[in-house]
Amino acid sequence: MKDSHRALIVILLIFGGLFALYHFGSDSSRIAGVGQVRAVVGELLPDFALTDLSSNIVRLSDHRGKVVLVHVWATWCPPCVEEMPSMETLYQTLPRNRFEILAIGIDGDGRESVEPFMKEKGLTFPALLDPESTIGMSYGITGVPESFIVDKNGVLVRKIIGSIDWASPKAIESLKGLIDA
Repeated sequence: MKDSHRALIVILLIFGGLFALYHFGSDSSRIAGVGQVRAVVGELLPDFALTDLSSNIVRLSDHRGKVVLVHVWATWCPPCVEEMPSMETLYQTLPRNRFEILAIGIDGDGRESVEPFMKEKGLTFPALLDPESTIGMSYGITGVPESFIVDKNGVLVRKIIGSIDWASPKAIESLKGLIDA
């Protein structure tokens, strides 16, 4: 390849990169894809509207005034399955008028997998359906489970990657602190 061709390719790559930076921005809250916003600690967690198992539309913003645990999971994910009983314990422990769990199932077949799973495990917290994983894309999740703890004003306080014991004294006390703040 001639040096002039190499130089032209380098110039085109530089201009292409500058165009992309100008057009799509360098905002660190963006992820691959145009306009998809990551969940950023200290900022409002982007709202969503998803269907629950009773076919009701549920929005995160419907729960302002409560501390909310938004939990992205799947029935085929062993760590997700393992932590669900501790989430149920947490749900039964904290006051429902001040705390909510919104468990967003990303199973591709939606209700077919999520509803029997919730019944079989005796889980009573709300399960929402997101078979296209729109939340995963917009929040920038890297896998499941991932959890987002949201304060009473809708601000993301903490993002947790992986499973934890939600019924541990540390988890309960941390959430009680947010509820009482």
